[in-house]
Amino acid sequence: MGNSIYGIGLRALNAAQIGLTTTGHNISNANTVGFHRQEMFQSTNNPQAIGGYFVGQGVTVDTVKRIYNQFLDNQVTQAQTQSSALDVYLNQIKQVDNMLADASAGLSPALQDFFASVNGMSADPASIPSRQSVLSGAQGLAGRFQLLNDRFQQIRDGVNGQIASSVGVINSFAQQIANLNQRIMFARSGTDAAPSDLLDQRDQLVADLNKEIKVSVVQQTGGDFNVFIGSGQPLVVGQQAFALSAQPGKEDPSQLDVALTSGSSTIPLMSSSLQGGNLGGLLAFRRESLDSAQNGLGRVAIGLAQTYNDQHQLGQDLNGALGGNFFNVASPKVLPNSNNTSAAVIATSFSDVSAVTTSDYRLQANGAGNYTLTRLSDNATLFSAAALPQTVDGLTISASGAASVAGESWLIQPTRNGARDIGVAITDPSKIAAAAPIRTSAAVMSNTGTGTISAGSVNTGTPVTPNPVHPSTDLNLQQPVTITFTAAGTFNVTGVGVGLPALGQVYTSGNPISFNGWTVSLSGAPATGDIFTVESNVGGKSDNRNAQLLSALQTKDTLAGSTATFQGAYSQVVSAVGNKTREVEVTGKAQSNLVAQSQLAQQSLSGVNLDEEAANLMRYQQAYQASGKMLEIASTLFETILNLGR
Repeated sequence: MGNSIYGIGLRALNAAQIGLTTTGHNISNANTVGFHRQEMFQSTNNPQAIGGYFVGQGVTVDTVKRIYNQFLDNQVTQAQTQSSALDVYLNQIKQVDNMLADASAGLSPALQDFFASVNGMSADPASIPSRQSVLSGAQGLAGRFQLLNDRFQQIRDGVNGQIASSVGVINSFAQQIANLNQRIMFARSGTDAAPSDLLDQRDQLVADLNKEIKVSVVQQTGGDFNVFIGSGQPLVVGQQAFALSAQPGKEDPSQLDVALTSGSSTIPLMSSSLQGGNLGGLLAFRRESLDSAQNGLGRVAIGLAQTYNDQHQLGQDLNGALGGNFFNVASPKVLPNSNNTSAAVIATSFSDVSAVTTSDYRLQANGAGNYTLTRLSDNATLFSAAALPQTVDGLTISASGAASVAGESWLIQPTRNGARDIGVAITDPSKIAAAAPIRTSAAVMSNTGTGTISAGSVNTGTPVTPNPVHPSTDLNLQQPVTITFTAAGTFNVTGVGVGLPALGQVYTSGNPISFNGWTVSLSGAPATGDIFTVESNVGGKSDNRNAQLLSALQTKDTLAGSTATFQGAYSQVVSAVGNKTREVEVTGKAQSNLVAQSQLAQQSLSGVNLDEEAANLMRYQQAYQASGKMLEIASTLFETILNLGR
């Protein structure tokens, strides 16, 4: 009997001791991140049959295991990975939002100042100081474009640095998870018991990894975690960890892309497949907001420079020369994929800046001289299996050099460098073409009818600067042309130029008359013999007709399919960034609340409640003391039995 009681007491003492140890372990780890409360599970020992009845044999400790709910833990992990992505996205896009919307440092003040100086020149076109003011305003505007672009580049470089840092952190976590897989396997060898603390450490590493990049975990039969990222690429398989690397992009070497190293091969990963966590947030920001905002600023710069140049070329400067380029205009950027093997050369140029978008494009060779163009902003195919040249979205794309090989590709960034490369092309204020290169007149003394002639304008789209890129017919603007009425309803146009002389023209009041790159209109009732003249604007230093047209560009819809002004197109960029910032901010707050709720639910089950553990301490202490008393009684009984034999 003493031996039986002694055994029961010993097992009870052992159970109470394990209970006290487990409770103490919980209390000491109450503030340990990732710790799950542990609990001792015990059951009644098998009873012993004695005669016609059974006598109990005390208690046995079955196991000590952590209180864990995979569903709740997964909820916390998935909520946290999305919250981390939104946080880093918000931190980045706020920089862009603050920069573009700044009332003093944004583009709007520089635009206003520049066109204010053009208006001032229009009021006094012969004034050198007013012309110098235009050059100063233009240089300030170009400088503001370049300053904003430099800031974009700094943000882009910062994103590259953070991507490289995040990749390093991910590789560290992956290796630690692989190591813990091995330690857990050794700990479980020969036993069904689970090493709770090691499992907690591994789960916490997975949670920390999710803060960097969203992963999916598959638990194997032996307990190993296999971890996958992106569209199913393995990061950890059993006790082997694969490494990520941040390397210059195959399409755009200026930005870092993420690749997976497997053996001796490196596999580039699509940025759109890497979601969640800091890395996913950085890639999403760059893809969705940074690229489009910088492209949008570049489009404004290119649109303003080219449109202003086009109108400036239709004017005449103080020296009587036809207008030239006022601004330097960036060219579209074409980047061949680093995997290309042929010497094919793809070139692009602007055909219509009003149709240019803020998107990038991917041109892919199909073989046999055919190509497919995809607009990356919406993944729309603009042409497929077509020969070059092709003109789409205000761009003309052509190919030269060797034949391309099927599968080769080129990244086309029409506006990326627009703000970086804009500049003022002239430094001499006298070369600003404020005047119109033609003037009209009527033979007032001899004309007897009531006909009048308009001041005339140079035809849009007809380049007039006499340089090698323009045809010699541009110089026809310098040739005098005479319009003579041979009858009340007909007239002859004589002079030098294409299609001249033009005899027997039918007159309709108000209808335009166009020759040699200019257009005039006649009104009223000219009489037979009335004469009107169109000639070069010699000595027209006080003429402001072209200056007025240059000034009018400020309010003219010239961008975004001729639906937006320069300021309007810039406001679209600011608005898009502002709306996205607000969207990410609101979504981020909601996600933070979801994280808090998920953690609360998880902690209510798995967290350490110190009040509960204090009660357990008292309970196990009393059990331990009672078990000790039982051993004391068993020892006394055993001594009594021994004394009987003396």
